[in-house]
Amino acid sequence: MAATLPIPRIHLREPARKVLLDALADGHVRGVRLRIDEHFAHEFFFERAAEGDLTVEADGIKLLLDPASAERADGLSIDFEYDLHGAGFHFDNPNKPGYLQPIELTRDCAVTLIPGGERLQLGRGERVVVTQALGGSFTVQISRGRLARIAAADADALGQDALPQGQPQASVQPAVSGAFDIQQVLDMLRTVYDPEIPVNVVDLGLIYQCETRLLADGGQRVEIKMSMTAPGCGMGDVLKEEARTKVQTLPGVSEVEVEIVWDPPWDQSRMSEAARLQLGLF
Repeated sequence: MAATLPIPRIHLREPARKVLLDALADGHVRGVRLRIDEHFAHEFFFERAAEGDLTVEADGIKLLLDPASAERADGLSIDFEYDLHGAGFHFDNPNKPGYLQPIELTRDCAVTLIPGGERLQLGRGERVVVTQALGGSFTVQISRGRLARIAAADADALGQDALPQGQPQASVQPAVSGAFDIQQVLDMLRTVYDPEIPVNVVDLGLIYQCETRLLADGGQRVEIKMSMTAPGCGMGDVLKEEARTKVQTLPGVSEVEVEIVWDPPWDQSRMSEAARLQLGLF
């Protein structure tokens, strides 16, 4: 006697439910089939039930699944999203290998798209997946698989604790009395991370020059020249401002100037051994 497959739990968010209801209201659609292949590609088809199908009621809509798809569907959440790039169904499937649990934003939140640098406003309740959380900021995957950066000041929108404005990272040691040490600047810059690569800008080799100069008032002026991994990278201004803001918090620092330079072009030879090891580039 063949074992009976358990009925998978599938949730249709309201936008997806409405699109399917509108299709069913047409009268020509006999059934809604959901197919999930071995690579976890999800597709809807409008067709009749076939022998062996499981019928799953998801928020008032009956979905047809073949046995293989049903085994991959438990816990699936389906949405329908609209954005500037078009519209379509979005599938969050916890059974997919390497799946990361989405987080619903607790409030409206401004993000910066990666790598273009365009600003975008996400609404309360929108779901994102955190792919990187380093240096206080967050890289998240949003609709259509796009990447975006959420600043440290907006960490609460992800349910995280934000560092107070201007507070250095815990890994940076407080300044000791005596002569100002440029190592403090480099340590602070090590808390600034490329949003796509889990390596800080110092070990990535993006800091081309870092110098300090004593001012007449006794404070330090820090001058930094840094580059990006690709010419014209839209994240340049974002990382430049993060570097400036963080270095400005160091005791004794009065002025900070950060300049983006493109000559010479960055290449992997500028990375530290630790960075190359972390990225498997040996």
